[in-house]
Formats: sequence, C-alpha cells, structure tokens
Amino acid sequence: MVFLDFSNVYLNPHSQMNTIDLNCDMGELKSGQLKNYDAEIMPYISSCNVACGFHSGRPEIIEQTIRAALRHGVEVGAHPSYNDREHFGRQSMDTPINILMAELRYQINAIKGMVESMGGKLNHIKPHGALYNDMAADRSLSDRFVALVKEIDPGIKVFALAHSHLVEACKAGGIKWVSEGFADRRYQKVNQLRSRQLEGSVLHDPADVLRQIDGFLENRVVLHDGSSEEITIQSLCLHSDTQGAVALSKIIHEHLKANAVNITALI
Repeated sequence: MVFLDFSNVYLNPHSQMNTIDLNCDMGELKSGQLKNYDAEIMPYISSCNVACGFHSGRPEIIEQTIRAALRHGVEVGAHPSYNDREHFGRQSMDTPINILMAELRYQINAIKGMVESMGGKLNHIKPHGALYNDMAADRSLSDRFVALVKEIDPGIKVFALAHSHLVEACKAGGIKWVSEGFADRRYQKVNQLRSRQLEGSVLHDPADVLRQIDGFLENRVVLHDGSSEEITIQSLCLHSDTQGAVALSKIIHEHLKANAVNITALI
C-alpha cells in the first residue's frame, strides 16, 4: 500500500504500487527540430519539468508548455541545467559553485515567475541532464542546491534520482523530495543511470519500457549487467525527446491504467 504525504512514501516491498506520478521533461527544442510535441504528451502525464532556457527552450516555447500544463491540470516544475546549450546540458561542467548557484537561482525564478503570472504555482524543481547526474553522485553539490531551494521557496519539492545523494541532502535539509525512476533509461547502478555515451543507455522498444515500469511497480530494477536491485520510486519519468515519445506516453498511460495504477502528481 502507498501512503502519499510530505514525509514521502512508504512502500511495502511485497506489494505492487497503486499510485504513481508520471512526469515528462518538456519545453525543449533540439537543434534542427521543427516541432515541439509537449501539447500532444500533456494529456497522458501528471507533472512536467519545464526547461529554463540554459540547455534548451525559448520563451515562447516555455510559455506554450506552461499554458498547456495548466490547461490539462498537470503540475509544473522547473528543469534547470548547466549553462550548456551546445551539449543540451548533458555534459558535466566545472562551473565555479557561486556562479552555478546564481545561474540556477536565475533559471528557477524565471519559470516560477512565468507560472505564477499565468495563475499557477510552481510545484517542484528537477535538475536536468549532467547536473542531475552530478547531484546524484556529489553530496556537497546536492547540499548547496538544497540550500538554494530553501532560499527560493522552502515548501517546494525536489525531484531526485531514487536512492541518490540528492535524496539524502533533501532529508538532511528538510526539503520535500520525490524519488524518481526512469521509464526510458537503462540503469548502471540502482542510483546511477547508464551514460548516454554508452551503448544501451536509452530504451527505445516499448516492450522494454513497459518491462522496466513493471519492475518499478514491484520495487525492483534490472541493471545493464542483468542483475536486479530493490528500488523505491514515487515518480516515473519519460523524456519528450525520446524517439516516439508521444505514442510512448500514451502506451505507458494505458498500461498503468490497465494495471489499476492511479496516475497522480504529488502536491
């Protein structure tokens, strides 16, 4: 049984989850990409993470995505990154910590202000790409990020890779967190995604995605080496730039509903 509250979730490891948040990284447009598909994905998810312009996105795209989310009752989060449009924020950067925190404050408040100006409220913050992975592995970086979030809004939630250092930093800092798992990414370790530079890092076959989701519902994940680890997640992520993301979002939505899993954001 799942109990949803601000102290996070207790999951009985011997029973299947019956409630999950389905989130998607949005507000993005890669170089050469002609269309953004956020509006088509929005009906199938419960929360979204909106690019802040430092790895991708333009003001008009970000605004369209936020408006679509509010229209569909989807919770909106900020998705800040390293200042790295060249590599889509997927390359670690040795940015001085004071500069990085200033850049993150700028990004988060930009999205927060846009959401509030449209009558909504920012629900959460989820770091993007390499920054997300670096926080998962680096407790010091995570602690600085949590301190920044508390300054911006001590009541806001942080999306963090399940069992990562960022989760521990949120616990220590008194910030609400959401433990996240990835529908379309292969795991290297229980608290580490397989690098996109390596073969097999992204799951493209819907059957593989659904198999991974079924594992999450039973509190387990199969790693790249074939071994299995116990895992506890509250939110399931799909990337909007994954090939066939629109169709995949519908497949995932229907699969969860068919298995009596309620799709709802943690608010």
